[in-house]
Amino acid sequence: MTDFLVEIGTEELPPTALLKLSNSFTEQVEAGIRAAGLEFTHIEPFATPRRLAVVVSQLDEQTAAKEIVNWGPPAAIAFDAEGNPSKAATAFAKKNGIKLEDLTTENDGKADKLVYRSTEAGKAAADLLPAIVQTALDKLPIAKRMRWGASRTEFVRPAKWIVMMQGSKVIDCEILGFKTANITRGHRFHCDTTLEIANPAAYADLLSNSGHIVPSYAQRKTQIREQVMAEGEKLGGVAVIEESLLEEVTGLVEWPVALTGSFEQRFLEVPAEALISSMSEHQKYFHVVDKAGKLMPHFITVANIVSNDPAQVISGNERVIRPRLSDAAFFFETDKKIKLETRLEKLKSVVFQAKLGTIYDKAQRVKALAASIAESIGSNAEYAGRAGELCKADLVSDMVLEFDKMQGIAGRYYALADGEAEEVAEAIKDQYLPKFAGDALPASLTGCAVALADRLDTIVGIFGIGQPPTGSKDPFALRRATLGVLRIIVEKELDLDLRMLISQAQQLHGNLPAADGLVDTVLNYMVERFRAGYEEANIPAEVFMAVSAKGLSQPLDIDHRVKAVNNFNTLPEAQALAAANKRVSNILAKLEDESTIGSVDNSLLVDAAEKALAQLVQAKAEQLQPLFAQRQYQQALAALADLREPVDSFFEDVMVMADDEALKNNRLALLKQLRGLFLEVADISLLVPAK
Repeated sequence: MTDFLVEIGTEELPPTALLKLSNSFTEQVEAGIRAAGLEFTHIEPFATPRRLAVVVSQLDEQTAAKEIVNWGPPAAIAFDAEGNPSKAATAFAKKNGIKLEDLTTENDGKADKLVYRSTEAGKAAADLLPAIVQTALDKLPIAKRMRWGASRTEFVRPAKWIVMMQGSKVIDCEILGFKTANITRGHRFHCDTTLEIANPAAYADLLSNSGHIVPSYAQRKTQIREQVMAEGEKLGGVAVIEESLLEEVTGLVEWPVALTGSFEQRFLEVPAEALISSMSEHQKYFHVVDKAGKLMPHFITVANIVSNDPAQVISGNERVIRPRLSDAAFFFETDKKIKLETRLEKLKSVVFQAKLGTIYDKAQRVKALAASIAESIGSNAEYAGRAGELCKADLVSDMVLEFDKMQGIAGRYYALADGEAEEVAEAIKDQYLPKFAGDALPASLTGCAVALADRLDTIVGIFGIGQPPTGSKDPFALRRATLGVLRIIVEKELDLDLRMLISQAQQLHGNLPAADGLVDTVLNYMVERFRAGYEEANIPAEVFMAVSAKGLSQPLDIDHRVKAVNNFNTLPEAQALAAANKRVSNILAKLEDESTIGSVDNSLLVDAAEKALAQLVQAKAEQLQPLFAQRQYQQALAALADLREPVDSFFEDVMVMADDEALKNNRLALLKQLRGLFLEVADISLLVPAK
C-alpha cells in the first residue's frame, strides 16, 4: 500500500466555486477508487486559488485477484448417452479456450452444468488511476468550460501543471494536455518557483514550509476567521463574518493576512446596509460592529501576501473604498430629495412582465391584496395598503440601481424620511422575507400581509399567462415564492385560506389568458410544495398524502393535521386501524351510491361486537367534536386509537354483507360513521404501505 497524490495546477479558479469544485473532485476520485475495488485508509482534499488536489493515504497498489466462474449448458445436453461431448459442450470449451477433456461439471443449485473456473489477476492501481482522475475532472460541476491556446482541451480555467504520484514514483500519463510530473509551484509572489515533491505524504508540508501556501481549504478558512475576529477585538468591537463572504475570501488567497483599515466617521450617516454591501460585494471586506451592534468606521481586508510595509497596503485599500462609500452617501442624500410616492410615476415605465403590466400595476394589485389580507389577520389594513403601494418605489432610486441588495432596505429609510408610519416602513423592508430557506420572516403582521400579497400576485399572474415552472426552469422563482407563502402562514400561525387568496389575486389581475381552472391549478401547486418540506423533516410521504386527500386549502390547518397524523402513525395501533379504514373504504367504494346509506339504527344491532363498536363510535363522536372544532387533531387521533380492538372484533365476528338487507345497510352505516370520525382529520387508509 502506498500514498497517492493528484494535483491540478491552474490559473486562478473562481473563488465562489472553489469549495464546490474541491468537494466534487474529492468525491469523484473516491468513488472511482472504490468502484475499481481499491482499498485505502484516508482521503484528504486540498484547494487553493491555483490548484485542486487530493491525497489518498495507504492506497492498494493493485486490486485483488478475482475468481471468474462461467456456467455452461446443462450436463444432460452437453454429453450424449455414450458420454461424447455435444456441439453445446464443444462451443463452451472453445469460448473459454480450454480442451474438451478439461471440461468439468458442477451443480449450480438447480442442475448439473458445465463450468469453467479461472482467476483474473489484480490490476495495478497505476493503470487505473489516470482514468479515475480524468472521469472526476469530467464530472466537475462547471457551468461553462474554457479552452486555451490552440488546444481543444476544456476546463474551468487554463491548466498549468499536473502532478500524479504513487509513493515516490510519478504515474506517467497525460491529463488536460500536460504530462504528469512531481513538480508543483509555490506562492505567486513569495515563492514564484517550482517545488519538487518527494512523495504524497510530504505534499502539504512542502507547500506550507517552502511554498508559502496554506493548501488546505478548511485550514485556510479557519485561519481567516480567527485572524479577522482577532482584528475586530483589537478595535474593541466584533467582526461580522458572513459565511458566503468567508468562503469567497478563502477562495481568493493562498496565504491569508488580515489587515484593518478605516473610513471617515461621516459615512456612518449613510444606511449601514449600503456601506456593508459596498465593502463586502465590491472589496470583499469584513465589517465591524460595536457591542451594541452598530457599524464602526473600520473594515478588515485579507491580503494574499506578507507585506514589508502593511501600512501601505492598508492605505491603498482605504483609498479604494473611499470613493465607493462617497457614491453611497451621494445616492442616499440625492434619493431623499424625492419622496417615494413621487417615484410611483416612474414605475409606470418599468415592465414587470409583458402580459402582466408594469411594476406600477403590480404595486396597485399588491396594495389591494395586502389590505385585504391585513384585515383578515387582524392587522392595520390602511398601513398594509400603503406599504403595498410604496413597496416597489425604491426600485427606481439611485441607491438600489447601484446596490441591488438594498431593495426594500432603501425603501424603509426613504419612507421614514418621508414621514411614513414606522410600521409601513418596516413592512416595505420585510416584503422580501424570507429570501431563502431558514431566513427570518417579516416581523409584523403588516409586513406579513405585504410579503404574502407580493408573492401571491406573482404566482397567480405567471400561472395565469401559462408559464408555470417546468423541470429546472423557474425564471420567476415561483417555487421559492410558494415556500415563502407557506412558511409565513404556518410559522406566523395565520388562519388564511389559500383558495380565497388566490381567487382575490386572480380578480385583481383581471383577464388572464389561462384563467380557466386557475384557482385549482395554483392551489394544487402550492399545497404540493408542502411535500418537500415534510420530507426534509423525515415525515413519510404517505402521511402528507393522507391529509392531502381531503383537498384542504388552509396551510396552517394542513400543517396541524400532518403533524397529528405523523404522531398517530407512530402508535402501535396505527397500522391496524389504517388497514381497517382501507377495508371500509373498499367496501363502501363498491356501493353504487354511498349517500343512500342512512344513520345507524340501534334496534338493528344484533351481534355483541357490532353493539360494542356502535356504542364506542357514538361516544367518540361526542367526545371528539370539541377537539375537531379546536383543531386539536393529535389528541383526537390518540383517542381514536382506542378503537383498534373493537374494530378488529367487529371484522372477525360480524358479516357486514349480510343476506338481510336491513342488517347489511345498518352495518354499512356503522362503518361509514366509523370512517367519518377518522376522515375528520385525514384519510388514514392511505397510511397502509403500497404493495
